[in-house]
Amino acid sequence: MDMLWNGWGDPAKAAPLPDSVTGLLRDLLGVKPRTTPPLALEDIDLPAPTADPAALKALAQAVGGEEHVRTDAESRIRHTRGKSTPDLLRLRAGDVRDVPQAVVLPATHDEVLAVMRACAGHGLAVVPFGGGTSVVGGLAPERRAFVALDLRRMNRLQLLDRVSRTAVLQPGLRAPEAEALLNEEGFTLGHFPQSFEWATIGGFAAARSSGQASAGYGRFDEMVLGLTLATPEGTVETGRAPRSAAGPDLRQLILGSEGAFGVITSVLVRIRPLPEVRVYEGWRFASFEEGAAALRRLAQDGPRPTVLRLSDETETLIGLAQPDAIGAGLESNAGCMAITGYEGTAEDTAQRREQAAAVLRDAGGTLIGSEPGERWAHGRYSAPYLRDSLLDAGAFAETLETAAFWSRIPELYAAVRTALTDTLTEAGTPPLVMCHISHVYENGASLYFTVVSAQGEDPVAHWARAKHAANDALLAAGGTISHHHGVGTDHRDWYVKEAGPLAVEALRAVKRRLDPEGLLNPGVLLPTD
Repeated sequence: MDMLWNGWGDPAKAAPLPDSVTGLLRDLLGVKPRTTPPLALEDIDLPAPTADPAALKALAQAVGGEEHVRTDAESRIRHTRGKSTPDLLRLRAGDVRDVPQAVVLPATHDEVLAVMRACAGHGLAVVPFGGGTSVVGGLAPERRAFVALDLRRMNRLQLLDRVSRTAVLQPGLRAPEAEALLNEEGFTLGHFPQSFEWATIGGFAAARSSGQASAGYGRFDEMVLGLTLATPEGTVETGRAPRSAAGPDLRQLILGSEGAFGVITSVLVRIRPLPEVRVYEGWRFASFEEGAAALRRLAQDGPRPTVLRLSDETETLIGLAQPDAIGAGLESNAGCMAITGYEGTAEDTAQRREQAAAVLRDAGGTLIGSEPGERWAHGRYSAPYLRDSLLDAGAFAETLETAAFWSRIPELYAAVRTALTDTLTEAGTPPLVMCHISHVYENGASLYFTVVSAQGEDPVAHWARAKHAANDALLAAGGTISHHHGVGTDHRDWYVKEAGPLAVEALRAVKRRLDPEGLLNPGVLLPTD
């Protein structure tokens, strides 16, 4: 099934906010209920495609028939932008300025190449589309007629090598389908981001995704051993060996390129045996500072859990540490909630759990049992649905994330919170700013912020000012503009500042060689010339 066109995921999983949360929104943030419902899909006035009929015919020839080129209104609307809050607010208001001319569904690498040739011949841009889960403007190119290249037909497990413990997956394979296919063979990818239910293998690679079990399995880019890339100038293949000293690693050029250099058509990944045991539990710390120090000890000196995350005081109080229990902590002095998870053999899991518990206790943590951990595991894909419920209630809710070295984490945390709070308060909509650490490394960690406020008169412009202030603050405090959401168009100008002019020119040179006509995702990742 397709995702909800003007929200997240499966409409049947939407849940109303508890009274405690609606009361908080009203009394603390001044959120007022919506006075008008969002537009229905059939009420959106969508102009017919302006693409030359000859272009549509050429696209149909490229992908084996007209049935694989969709120009109906619903298909085009469902491929308009991604799932950031500004994306959804624009769509709910009937703004379809970023709608594709057509949705094209190739089934093979060669068909992807043929689509790019057809688009080059008719002046159309190409935007690769996997699960449509981008939250950084990665599916909204700068103004130009384009087609959405939906890769859902490329959804096979092509090869499984038990000896090497590798698999070749096609890019349109959704994460649950990929996991199910691997599980049948006794393996797991171990990649479970919040977008797991809808995102695709190609999207994970293109945006350098990081899953909630990254402490144990690593980021997705660490799992990738090889890639095949279709470009307007031909094919690039990488991954002859697990490691190589044969020049720069071209995988790293493709990973995180967000469709700007080419279309990923297969991914060679590392796989692991299915764990015998999965155990999750909750810990409480008196402060975010104390909890972060405990996480650093585990990340640096071990033993490292498979899942390791920490919510700050505000996120813990509201209950966002366990999305299915939102509002549960409002009547208590909640401190900070940490979640630890262990996966593997029964013996290894028990040993790491016991050793990690000793470290966490020594660092000031109090074990509060398995129930909070299991609740988190059960509801870990629920937060985007909660965002939709907040929007329906008249609130504004959005996220942003970054990462830095451990020594910079306190300054980065304070700087981003201050920028968001000051900007939104000055605009008359004081926010609730929550944060958690969800990905840890020996040398640093990520910070993931959730912001809730009243919407204001123009919620998209309202958020843009706050987001810009936060972006400026996090770069000044030593953070990166994105840890795992990607660059898109929303982060592009700050990515240029972070990378520096010489590095950006080098990437422009790569773009010109692989995509000389600028067909691929124009304005995404890099500014257009």
